[in-house]
Amino acid sequence: MVVRLRLRWEPVPADWSDGVRAVVPFVRWVPWFAAALGVFSVVLLVLGQVPPGVFGVVCAAVIAVLPGVAAAVAFRRDPIAGRVITADVDDRSLRMMTLDGSAYSEVDLAELADWAETGRSFVLSTGGGAFHAVPGRAFASTGDIDAFRGLLVAALGPRERS
Repeated sequence: MVVRLRLRWEPVPADWSDGVRAVVPFVRWVPWFAAALGVFSVVLLVLGQVPPGVFGVVCAAVIAVLPGVAAAVAFRRDPIAGRVITADVDDRSLRMMTLDGSAYSEVDLAELADWAETGRSFVLSTGGGAFHAVPGRAFASTGDIDAFRGLLVAALGPRERS
């Protein structure tokens, strides 16, 4: 059976954050590190060590928000990032183009380095930290999501949902 899908979405900064978390393993540990630092800092506050405790709490807060802020800044600086994207998907490739035609990308599914499914999107890793995030809102139905997942599994094998 030949699968053909037509997708359309407007990228948002959260798509990029999702992609970075899926592709860069260290970023997935940032919230845990920030939480641990915050807990130790609160312990210092309880023990009466106010200056280092406050410093630690502030650092933990900065560490926790830094990846999201970095993704949002990178998104806003990219000249193509916020433009509506259309994509045609078949058994072999994903062809994406901005609605105004200013950018085009063709991804051969079999040549992807990896893929991941997150709570909000599919992240297609092209290697070297580069990726394409295809959000769930791009699909017209859950059947289309299942068909897309099936194409990725057929091309690269199953992956765990992160």
